[in-house]
Amino acid sequence: MEHLFIVGCGAIGRLITPLALAQGMRVSTFNRGSSTLEGTRHFTGNLDDSSTLQGLPTREAGVIYLAPPPGGGNEESRVRNFCASLAAGEEPKKVVYLSTSAVYGDCAGALVTEETPANPQTSRGKRRLHGEQLFTAWGKERGVAVVILRVGAIYAPDRLPVNQLQSGQPVLREEDAQPTNRIHAFDLARICLAALERGKDGDLFNVSDGSPSTMTAYFNAAADRLGLPRPPQVTWEEARQIMSPLMISYFSESRIMDNSRMLSELGITLRYPDLEAGLRREP
Repeated sequence: MEHLFIVGCGAIGRLITPLALAQGMRVSTFNRGSSTLEGTRHFTGNLDDSSTLQGLPTREAGVIYLAPPPGGGNEESRVRNFCASLAAGEEPKKVVYLSTSAVYGDCAGALVTEETPANPQTSRGKRRLHGEQLFTAWGKERGVAVVILRVGAIYAPDRLPVNQLQSGQPVLREEDAQPTNRIHAFDLARICLAALERGKDGDLFNVSDGSPSTMTAYFNAAADRLGLPRPPQVTWEEARQIMSPLMISYFSESRIMDNSRMLSELGITLRYPDLEAGLRREP
């Protein structure tokens, strides 16, 4: 792939960019604001406003779509706007779409493979599944290869839950917490580029480090890494009274993602295969 276009270039895009440049790619970026990334061409626009999406450099490019969905409802209007903005003849070679493991819904801690049916129970999961469906249908219609990454929680030493820990927000008791999945941001950046290079049309990959742990264990490890007190732990009954609906949804859903297809088909060797490694050293 000679030209990479990163849509929604934020923290993960900033990690992808130098890796892509080192591979000899031309890199263009897109988000709502400005960019200071050296060696790139930046485009400013708003995925909620179709009038700002004209003239994007998509022709024959590889697109990595990182932009989050809108904040409400069950539909992914931003993906719809992006696809509708591309005129005939301006199609990319391939799109890699970052979805979420929330599309599987609550699996009660069971093992989840790419063949597990999607069953989102939260609006955030439903929006991402809708985004998958939109890109898949559009790709078939326009002859564009589409690869979907269903990503667990993203972490890195510089994106830990500092505010939650400093404010003393509680977590669920360890004995009540269920397994969740995560991936280090730097490994995710590498996986995105591997999917662009090696992923085939229609491919779907679970993205995680393969070392599930509870959210409570994650918050404890983050507190230790930051030198902050570990958060107080509460029962489910207490949690339902004091936690935000979003935090309740995170603690309520549980699954263990099988990442073997990602490792084998994308040729990935994880630099951070577990939380201990990911919090111990920098990229």
